[in-house]
Amino acid sequence: MSLIKSISGIRGTIGGRAGEGLNPLDIVKFTSAYATLIRRTTKVESNKIVVGRDARISGEMVKNVVCGTLMGMGFDVVNIGLASTPTTEIAVAMEGACGGIIITASHNPRHWNALKLLNEKGEFLNAAEGNEVLKIAEAEDFDFADVDGLGKYIEDNSYDQKHIDMVLGLDLVDVPAIQKQNFRVAFDSINSVGGIILPKLFKALGVEHVTPLYADPTGDFQHNPEPLEKNLSDIMGLMAKGGNDVGFVVDPDVDRLAFICEDGKMYGEEYTLVTVADYILKHTPGNTVSNLSSTRALRDVTRKYGQQYNAAAVGEVNVVTKMKETNTVIGGEGNGGVIYPAAHYGRDALVGIALFLSHLAHEREAKPGLIVSQLRATYPDYAIAKNRIDLDASTDVDAILAKVKAMYTGQEGVEVNDIDGVKIDFPDKWVHLRKSNTEPIIRVYSEASTMEAADEIGKTIMNVVYSMK
Repeated sequence: MSLIKSISGIRGTIGGRAGEGLNPLDIVKFTSAYATLIRRTTKVESNKIVVGRDARISGEMVKNVVCGTLMGMGFDVVNIGLASTPTTEIAVAMEGACGGIIITASHNPRHWNALKLLNEKGEFLNAAEGNEVLKIAEAEDFDFADVDGLGKYIEDNSYDQKHIDMVLGLDLVDVPAIQKQNFRVAFDSINSVGGIILPKLFKALGVEHVTPLYADPTGDFQHNPEPLEKNLSDIMGLMAKGGNDVGFVVDPDVDRLAFICEDGKMYGEEYTLVTVADYILKHTPGNTVSNLSSTRALRDVTRKYGQQYNAAAVGEVNVVTKMKETNTVIGGEGNGGVIYPAAHYGRDALVGIALFLSHLAHEREAKPGLIVSQLRATYPDYAIAKNRIDLDASTDVDAILAKVKAMYTGQEGVEVNDIDGVKIDFPDKWVHLRKSNTEPIIRVYSEASTMEAADEIGKTIMNVVYSMK
């Protein structure tokens, strides 16, 4: 059994003894701590907290515990039912609520679940707020309401449509252009809430030919739910048979998005954001942001339009913070997370799909017959290798990273960034080293023009680290 308590929420495997897995006692404790923080800090004149969940098998149980606890803390609960993470985020803002809880373990396997915690803007808590929740939970510093102060329970199943209406209302979502192209699409929603909302989105966009895969929201995932190539053989095989223009893949809570080309080959998860950004920047001057471990291709595309690219520490809340600081028109993460401020400050696969289809439609108007693999070929081609360095629990990881930073600082043509671990930026490649917050390892991401070159530079830096141990 596993239970991981972090500033971004509580995540764990279902079952086990208290403190060893995600069980009702720990759910009550953490939900109460979150409610206590909201009560102390919210500036919104509201007593509502929104709750949404993905389709995991444990979701009904967790939802009942969360909703009951929030009512016991004196909050009115707006349960929006089976809903994506971005749907829940926009529901918080539309309800004028003082917060929200999303019950989802994102890309983790079926026996995991988690609570993601939102502020009154429908955005994730920052590090300070997350730490405060942890402290409150540890001290059990919360008071429950008396019988006259209990909260109310409200169900509202309208937010899928409200989310879709918001997407359709975006200036750069061109429904007539999409309809004109008569796209044929397939999608894999891994037996979760994407199977509910994506068909509605495609219909609203005028896409009539849709082939679903694993769309029944049973929570019994038919493959590993992380949208990586090694897990997507079924939809890749489906696309390879022909007859579809593009395949879309989402994770269980629909905030990550990957594309499959018309021939069944991966478009590249890193290039979801790159492609959407290209479309946005053609129409909207402004800066871009991604995290330090994302592809350099976004920087290249941004500079093509004479705009500025900025890197943020890994983590959605860090990306959003940097986006707000730098007048960013589009940003996100290389894991398929598109954050479009004109919609809201959260990763949103629905927004990504609508903007991608608008972009593809416009490109086809200019170049009739253009296929998705040809669109992909228009972007700078990079490959990212992912490795790890296993360390002893007693190893001073910060000291090692400091030595690596000192070794490369000042070298001609090399830039070193230490806002999140150490990133060494060479003229034609980069390596990013980050320590894990949960285990004694250093994650090593590296990028170059080929996978072989990326792996080589990553292992070169890994050998430097090994020599310091």
